[in-house]
Amino acid sequence: MVTDLEITHRSVVLDGQPFGATGAYEKLVGTMRFAVDPADELNKRVVDIEHAPRNAAGQVEFAADFYLLKPVDASKGNGRLLVDCANRGRKVVLGMLNSAPRVTDPSKPEEFGNGFLMRHGYTIAWIGWQTDVPRRDGLMALDAPRARGIVGQIRCEMRPNKPVTTLPLADRYHIPNPTVDLNDREARLLVKEHSGAKAVEVPRDAWRFCDAQHIEMPGGFTPGAIYDVIYRSSDPLIVGLGFLAIRDGSAYLRWGSGANPCAGAIQKTYLFGVSQTGRFLRNMLHLGLDQDEQQRSVFDGVIPHIAGGRRGEFNIRLGQPSLNAKGAVGELPPFNDHELLQRLVQRGNPPRVVFTNSSAEYWRGDASLIHTDANGSRDVEPAQFVRVYLLAGTQHTPGSLPPLEADANTGDRGQQRFNIVDYSPLMRAVLVNLDRWVSDGIEPPASAFPRLADGTAVAAETTGAFFRGLPGVNFPDRITRPLHLDFGPDMARGIPAYPPKAGEPYRTYVSQLDVDGNEVAGIRPPELLSPLATYCGWNTRHPEQGVPGDLTQMTGSTLAFARTRVEREADGDPRAAIAERYASREVYLAHVRQQTRKLVAARHVLEEDIEAIVQRAGKAWDYIHG
Repeated sequence: MVTDLEITHRSVVLDGQPFGATGAYEKLVGTMRFAVDPADELNKRVVDIEHAPRNAAGQVEFAADFYLLKPVDASKGNGRLLVDCANRGRKVVLGMLNSAPRVTDPSKPEEFGNGFLMRHGYTIAWIGWQTDVPRRDGLMALDAPRARGIVGQIRCEMRPNKPVTTLPLADRYHIPNPTVDLNDREARLLVKEHSGAKAVEVPRDAWRFCDAQHIEMPGGFTPGAIYDVIYRSSDPLIVGLGFLAIRDGSAYLRWGSGANPCAGAIQKTYLFGVSQTGRFLRNMLHLGLDQDEQQRSVFDGVIPHIAGGRRGEFNIRLGQPSLNAKGAVGELPPFNDHELLQRLVQRGNPPRVVFTNSSAEYWRGDASLIHTDANGSRDVEPAQFVRVYLLAGTQHTPGSLPPLEADANTGDRGQQRFNIVDYSPLMRAVLVNLDRWVSDGIEPPASAFPRLADGTAVAAETTGAFFRGLPGVNFPDRITRPLHLDFGPDMARGIPAYPPKAGEPYRTYVSQLDVDGNEVAGIRPPELLSPLATYCGWNTRHPEQGVPGDLTQMTGSTLAFARTRVEREADGDPRAAIAERYASREVYLAHVRQQTRKLVAARHVLEEDIEAIVQRAGKAWDYIHG
């Protein structure tokens, strides 16, 4: 439970500028403090909580960074609390649903984007949950206790994009778990030449710990190669308390009194997570930790976005919540909702859950597992309280115009231009449909994803013939899939052994293609209904970053159509040229408007987004013709 909420900053945003009928908003920043009972049956699902220090009352204490945006006049809000699980300490929901630039402290008009969430009256909360986030640049973190005196194994994956001799024992900018011994002869470094290669051990005398948080290889690490270092660390942070911070912090904002700035104003609570935090939500729901110590179901609706079939190291000993690696515990089953959400079904009254994924998670090799059986032999239809949507023809995050030269998260560059499809309008409709489902019992549109039964789910390799027939396109040399993994007998207690024993890959699928190479399954956004290109959920690594036959981690491709028939025939492009499809820019925009209205009728796009979609389509036309 929350024991204290200390507000260190409170101010009206944008000098009181109103957001439609909701009026002005204010921000509150501070610290939430918690105390939980380690003997509670739900809390005992947190790995190593029994080893945590306790206060005089026998409870485990921890604290989280806190940030809130709320209507100044609560009576003008919609009574909905939207909890955005901070992705690697960053606020993401304004970028995703307001189409705003991603910032840590939104303060300028452009940092609130189109104002969607505010105009609709949402109260938006961020509660730090991640233990390995550095407190810098406004990132949000969790202060959790350690299980002192425990030593265990840890595995860290690294993939450099340029020649370096030193690498951190962490994913990107996160805080590493230090080695217990700089001279540990049992520490191992494994390397794979590419994603499909067998791991080879690097001789111990060829590399070293240059300090407790970095490794060094004087001969240099090879760009594009995949390195796994397995070593020992100690005094693990109890990372699973992040679930309880999100759960209890959200419960407090909904039901708490006293210092609660939302007291009496919240009727429904929705939980939103993107990528890493989408995986976090899948893990949280699997453990049934959306229910608090008072047995209240804290969340009415949950949206795990672009998580695919993965979870993560969110509740293991020496877990790295930041880890985004293949062959990790996050790729363990269960995958489909009938198995993943079994605890919720057994207890009754589960939240409404909407799983949304881009094409990139299908090409990554795990998203189709959420709607097939474990053998990949038949479709598994979602439960009545679940919806599953593929956002067809999209990459991991919404595309930008013009596309970025390198992925902002990973630094990856691609051989093709990045995917420019903006799926934010589809996500705004997802939230509105979820709210109507919860509040009024109005069922959202049916699940939409590739199915084996109708032939829209196909093995990724089968699309290679089409893409290899396009001028200047390099299809990936290999498609990797999750493997059957065995982390040893103690994995059930949250203590994995490394490296895991690896078995056969799972059978996974992507969407079948139409004649233009665009995906036929899922929700097709306006860009696919009025295409100027083939929009892919995959891209291949740039040769300068090494291993050009491997897929990039998160980015897709824009494979533009030829502008004219003459250009198409000269290049040998089998797809109809733009001029063969649309007589002019005006004709094209009229087509976009018509198709977008059909999406509005199908409840996949909101009426309020039509003009913005058409305007962006004009920019896409100009970009392709530039």
